[in-house]
Amino acid sequence: MAAAKPEDVIRELKGGKYAPLYFLQGEEPYYLDAISDFIEKNALVEAEKGFNQTILYGKDVQVSDVLTHARRFPMMAQKQVVIVKEAQSIADLNKEDGEKLLLHYARQPVPSTILVFCHKHKTLDGRKQLGKELGKLAVMVTSKPIQEYQVSPWIDQYVKGRGMAITQKANMLLTEYIGNNLERLSNEIEKILINFKGEKVNIDEDLVHKFVGINKDYNGFELQKALIFKNVDKTSRMVNYFEANPKNNPPVMLIALLYTLYAKLLIASTSRDKSAKGLASLLKVSPYFVADYQKGIQNYSFPQLCRAIGYLREADLRVKGVDAGSITQGNILRELVFKLMH
Repeated sequence: MAAAKPEDVIRELKGGKYAPLYFLQGEEPYYLDAISDFIEKNALVEAEKGFNQTILYGKDVQVSDVLTHARRFPMMAQKQVVIVKEAQSIADLNKEDGEKLLLHYARQPVPSTILVFCHKHKTLDGRKQLGKELGKLAVMVTSKPIQEYQVSPWIDQYVKGRGMAITQKANMLLTEYIGNNLERLSNEIEKILINFKGEKVNIDEDLVHKFVGINKDYNGFELQKALIFKNVDKTSRMVNYFEANPKNNPPVMLIALLYTLYAKLLIASTSRDKSAKGLASLLKVSPYFVADYQKGIQNYSFPQLCRAIGYLREADLRVKGVDAGSITQGNILRELVFKLMH
């Protein structure tokens, strides 16, 4: 066995193929939970779980405790399941004794046990023996945060997998508002779908506004458009709203969103191929939104875009408390938007 892609592991599990040892690790918890939850729900039938399914927590056990459970034989069933949640908290997992114990088991796992380690937000040290060898002995999944350009396709695929569809505008709203947090993205999509049990639904921007709680007129996506088109009145109203509702629209998140926008505009402005197809490929965005970037590079010169990046970096530091003085975060955002527009 070797390191595997999360999607491949889930596909095998759905096909009824279970391995004796899984080690799930990494910064992105969505796939780790998806794999662990599937095994917990489906590896055994309900009648078998009482005697043959054990859930442990890393802070409560040592490696030897986990392996004691793993070496038991199932009762009135062909398999038993042992799942260790928050495995990164096992005190001796990264110590020599614990590593040796786990490696010894991994070399000869009990075939009637499905042992799962959920090692969230961290990865094993690849320089140590356990980190080097475990990927060859177990199904090891290392889940990394997806890149910005992968978020929109991921949303499309997730919704399609639920038998539904989503419009490009709704997709972009979720992409811009939530970013690459797959756990939150999946939760927000489920908040929409739970209202349409048994129905086919095409998720549009109205449903996103209604069930995800994104204000229809005042959100980061609309602020970007207002800045691209240099709509002074609209940006002024939006900044007033954001300042009055800082919890729903943290300036630090809005500034990060705007930094991404202006960085892409800067890249687009230097491209020889400014066609819709060329910019979509260069910026890794949907062709549906390329017109906005084309408008942006018409309205902002290269020197203006360079200055904008500087303004955004300065504002980012200030909202994080560096050289902010007594100015409020709302005023930092207001000052930033004024500079970007002029």
